[in-house]
Amino acid sequence: MKKALFIHQSSELYGSDKTLLTLIKALNSGHHITPIVVLPNEGRLASILRELRIKVIITPVIKLSRGMFKVENILKIPVELFKSIRALNKEIKGESIKLVYSNTLAVLLGGVYAKIKGVPHVWHVHEIIQHPRVVAYAYPILVNVLSRKVIFNSFAAQNSLCKGHKRLQLKSSVVWNGINRDQPFTEEKKIVCLKRKHQINPSAIVIGLVGRISRWKGHELLLKTFKEISKSNPNTELVFIGSPPLNQKIFEENLKTKIKLWGLSKKCKIISFQEKIWEIYDMLDVVVVPSTEPEPFGLVALEGMLSKKPVIASNHGGIVEIINNNKSGLLFKANDEIDLKRCLIRILENDKLRSQMGIVGKERADKVFSAKAHVAKILSLLELI
Repeated sequence: MKKALFIHQSSELYGSDKTLLTLIKALNSGHHITPIVVLPNEGRLASILRELRIKVIITPVIKLSRGMFKVENILKIPVELFKSIRALNKEIKGESIKLVYSNTLAVLLGGVYAKIKGVPHVWHVHEIIQHPRVVAYAYPILVNVLSRKVIFNSFAAQNSLCKGHKRLQLKSSVVWNGINRDQPFTEEKKIVCLKRKHQINPSAIVIGLVGRISRWKGHELLLKTFKEISKSNPNTELVFIGSPPLNQKIFEENLKTKIKLWGLSKKCKIISFQEKIWEIYDMLDVVVVPSTEPEPFGLVALEGMLSKKPVIASNHGGIVEIINNNKSGLLFKANDEIDLKRCLIRILENDKLRSQMGIVGKERADKVFSAKAHVAKILSLLELI
């Protein structure tokens, strides 16, 4: 058995966390790679991995961010790397590591550690970096130098990082994320109870945005559009499901302020992050992914499709590789409130269309984006290293 370090930037259960968990579960069921997972902190992901009897190491992973590329912060990186590598060596205690796998661009520790140890490094990219320019310029060079193989979760992510970098392009592959719905559809009685629990009218048509409350996920864009739509569609309600990133509570506070200011408190709710997410999707009638910047993939769209919900999403980034426009969902011009309004009205006022798109979306998700296909493609790439 070949032991491999899988280094990740968080211990939550959002998009990249879920895809890592899917891969680790597969490796744990009898493959020739024994995973050891490195995380920066305790959390639900760490707990689940331990329940699966996966070795988990908690240590700083050196999370890259836009702020770290400032001169004063760049000078601190070597010191932090030295501390992290020393701590990781102590935790590994002489284990023979044959492969290092970094999950997301935010993780710097993996590439440097692999370079020092002289073992192959795989970087799995789940981001599209557009700004600031210095960061967008530096990342392709960094990834190319520190990686034996680079995996992208969409062609959009690959094109973003590899444009103008032929060597990086040659060592890269695209593997779409895959996920299975591991829970049966929720009974109608329970859906009614869930709606009442969250103070939602059981008879309302519910629009939902699932995801972190952050700068670019499009919460305010959807709220502004809903403010206009709700006037002519009084039987609609809007639900935001998710929590803000650590130390970014301001985004949730601003959203709450606008909900109150625009008189939408009775028709719009914020529900904190939910681990039992499938029953939340079952409670919704329409899933919206209005990201103002390109989604590298768009796992929320896929989860909505697996739940037989029509998905309306911004027409940029990896999400256009998931949704067949006008068949399994609707794509609107990114950042365009008028076009989003058009799509929402079309789907809200046509029960048959909502049902039909939900069915087609489920069929596409099952056929093209299964966890089995996702894991098989990644394992085939790892076996070549």
